[in-house]
Amino acid sequence: QTFYSEVLRRINLIESDYFGLEFQNLDQRILGFLKLVCLYLLFTGPMNTLFRLSVKFFPPDPGQLQEEFTRYLFSLQIKRDLIEGRLNCTENTAALLASHLVQSEIGDYDDIADREFLKINKLLPYQERVQEKIMEIHRRHIGQTPAETDFQVLEIARKLEMYGVRFHPAADREGTKINLAVAHMGLQVFQGHTKINTFNWSKIRKLSFKRKQFLIKLHPEVHGPHQDTLEFLMGSRDQCKIFWKNCVEHHSFFRLLDQPQPKSKAIFFSRGSSFRYRCTRVIILMWAIYYLIPQPSPFNTKGPLCLSPSFQMSTLSLPGQAPSPLQSPILNEVDTARLEEDEEGRRKRYPTDKAYFIAKEILTTERTYLKDLEVITVWFRSAVIKENAMPEGLMTLLFSNIDPIYEFHRGFLKEIDQRLALWEGRSNAHVKGDYQRIGDVMLRNMCALKEFTGYLQKHDEVLTELEKATKRVKKLETVYKEFELQKVCYLPLNTFLLKPIQRLMHYKLILERLCKHYVPQHRDYDDCKEALKEVAEIAAQLQSSLIRLENFQKLTELQRDLIGIENLTAPGREFIREGCLYKLTKKGLQQRMFFLVRLNLCSNVAVLILTSVEESENEWSVPHCFTIYSAQRTIVVAASSKVEMNKWIEDLNMAIDIKYLNLLITDPEVDQESEDDMNSSRCSLDKQSHHRANTTMHVCWHRNTSVSMSDHSLAVENQLSGYLLRKFKNSNGWQKLWVVFTNFCLFFYKTHQDDFPLASLPLLGYTVSTPGDSDSIHKEYVFKLQFKSHVYFFRAESEYTFERWMEVIKSAASSAGRMSLLVPKGPAEMNGGS
Repeated sequence: QTFYSEVLRRINLIESDYFGLEFQNLDQRILGFLKLVCLYLLFTGPMNTLFRLSVKFFPPDPGQLQEEFTRYLFSLQIKRDLIEGRLNCTENTAALLASHLVQSEIGDYDDIADREFLKINKLLPYQERVQEKIMEIHRRHIGQTPAETDFQVLEIARKLEMYGVRFHPAADREGTKINLAVAHMGLQVFQGHTKINTFNWSKIRKLSFKRKQFLIKLHPEVHGPHQDTLEFLMGSRDQCKIFWKNCVEHHSFFRLLDQPQPKSKAIFFSRGSSFRYRCTRVIILMWAIYYLIPQPSPFNTKGPLCLSPSFQMSTLSLPGQAPSPLQSPILNEVDTARLEEDEEGRRKRYPTDKAYFIAKEILTTERTYLKDLEVITVWFRSAVIKENAMPEGLMTLLFSNIDPIYEFHRGFLKEIDQRLALWEGRSNAHVKGDYQRIGDVMLRNMCALKEFTGYLQKHDEVLTELEKATKRVKKLETVYKEFELQKVCYLPLNTFLLKPIQRLMHYKLILERLCKHYVPQHRDYDDCKEALKEVAEIAAQLQSSLIRLENFQKLTELQRDLIGIENLTAPGREFIREGCLYKLTKKGLQQRMFFLVRLNLCSNVAVLILTSVEESENEWSVPHCFTIYSAQRTIVVAASSKVEMNKWIEDLNMAIDIKYLNLLITDPEVDQESEDDMNSSRCSLDKQSHHRANTTMHVCWHRNTSVSMSDHSLAVENQLSGYLLRKFKNSNGWQKLWVVFTNFCLFFYKTHQDDFPLASLPLLGYTVSTPGDSDSIHKEYVFKLQFKSHVYFFRAESEYTFERWMEVIKSAASSAGRMSLLVPKGPAEMNGGS
């Protein structure tokens, strides 16, 4: 053990639990059993003995290995398995693996250098036969770094059936020769190189051996009560015991949450083996879940009308009665990953450079963006196909337009993920800064995005045709409304169609941040600057389309939400502001929803052609009061704060000065001055079955605030995703949650892989600040969210992410809330009233 520990220390191997010492004796290879190795050497071993450091545990996704050096050693193991013929695969795959190994060793392709290297170094048993193919493939790897080639080697190898397989010869009950193997998911049975059976850990009740017999006891439901024990005959008792110990180690490494406690030894005798495997770090649960739970393919590439059958609408559930936005989002702490204080010492050590966290923001937001595209490409497609609700022409237009974009971003996300995995490693290569960059990845993909400009320009047509079809085809309208009630559709459906163009703006802003951070001499600066130039050019071409589409989307949403409004989406109409005001009536001040929209004709609902607006607080003795004049009538309204009043007056005056024909809409059921005025106003909001509690209309009503089109545009620029630790005001522990900020709202998930949020928190009206002394929060990078008595604390991983979350949340909180960060206010004003 001292010798093994010294080996690990000399090579500075951090993730040592994956490895063991391998020693070749006359009969078999012994892997990691140091006691057995030492006994053999003591009695029979030669004077000079050769040990090999070998991979002992092969995880299902070696890309998740933290250290670049560990990935390098894994790639060397794959190289050895190829040479020795243990990694059985087709000649094409073997040539591909060999080409990456050549790239790792000698760099970019050179005909003479390649031939010389392959002449001296044997990578495959049949290398001469496929040498030309290896060199041909090697040509394509120009520019790949050694770390990137290691990553590619592991990505290819892990998908092979013989990846990590180590045969243990045996025979079944009938005497047929077979091979047993153990892997992360359980036990495997091979006949030759063909896998004929797999027994997952979940199916196995007990593993044992009796002399040469190796026994697998299954749970009764697996094979029924008549065959719950399988027997295999091995060459000797020692071989049986070695394989049994191997199984125990794999089960402990990949499945157990806690290390088993050693049993006290019997004084007089013992029955069975007392062997317990213990590793210094258990790196288990993620892999077990990753591999054992079936992961449906999110996309079928056969055509725009095809869908993987794994996705059925029956897997979606209705959210039920939506809570008020004023209520705290409820998350079950039992079902949420909870980070206790004693885990602080085990947190992953990330690089501290600001550029890393900017690059990580690209990764986290790209994950959310791809999930948003799946709402259309996977889930909505499934809904309309199931009901045969969409005309074929529209199906082709919609999905042939968005599918290629989705496929591109799948590849882009994988590239970013790989680069960040390399960036997070620790090795001598990283000291030189070889992989601490993102500009080359961004430049390559921003250039590729130019090919999709035509698709993005069609989004205007797609959105318009979809809206027309929902009015024309009753079945499509029904499916559309029902789909918007599904948990996976956490925003209005047509919002997701705007995401591809909005994402260009995000790339532009993030690259601007990177270029501002770097000095011009930095090796990543030129690529980032060039990538920014490319995406800025595309964004400029699509800027006017985005403004038009955002306006169209908002008017479409309003038309669905309001009763009695027709043709609100006709050309020339523009959304300006929506929000809650108090209207002065015979009964006093009554709460109303107002919608300010540019129109070219009037409607049958509360239409005011505006002529002037003026502040009138002194006349009516009502705080934050102003009067709106029109040719038809005069109304007096009051806002919840001075800031809200000024925002309304500014927009109303702007509309009048430009001589817009304006429509000021109050909900028709609200505009009646009856004894049930207040009740009918609330009912008109709540009775619409397709409403969500976090729509801006609902939130404005409950928070007594308003939102303008410029606010919506600003919110588009300030979307953010990532893991945060959350703590309630009176709770002790922190919950680790994947948090998405979009459309003035925080959405909470357990992990970034979840298909729909567990809860949401609309932020309009909230104040954001750092905790005070009375909050007793003694942690770094914590920000506080508060609306009246609702208080939340969130903790970021770095100064940069803390500042970014503060920035985007300020953009969504009310103006009064934003001012409260700069100017001390009293409690009443903090809550947006007086």
